[in-house]
Amino acid sequence: MVDTIQYATGKRKNAIARAWVEPGQGDILINARSVDSYFPRLTHQIQIQTPFDVTKTSGQFNVKATLTGGGVSGQAGALRHAIAKALALYNPSLRDPLKKNGLLTRDSRVKERKKYGQKGARARFQYSKR
Repeated sequence: MVDTIQYATGKRKNAIARAWVEPGQGDILINARSVDSYFPRLTHQIQIQTPFDVTKTSGQFNVKATLTGGGVSGQAGALRHAIAKALALYNPSLRDPLKKNGLLTRDSRVKERKKYGQKGARARFQYSKR
């Protein structure tokens, strides 16, 4: 615990999250908005809370984050990754439970590109016999 504020970057699909984590009352501010207004869907809110639930530190840290790129689900995943990395930097003893739950691993899956002569990445154009 060298510094009181820890910074980490999280990524998921095309989304990038920059998160600053510091001891506090559990306030989460995303792009100067509350979590409820930025992520109205409950599943995304739960996803963001996962690192705190795993480390049993709910309500002990304030998070200030900036999110760019991607869609809503990608941004929620990126923020979860950033918070987990920042918590691991803040207290190295929290690293083990975070790692066991796979929260420190970057989900490297991205959309596959569309190929020429095809309808999509894998889908072909419909074959017409006549």
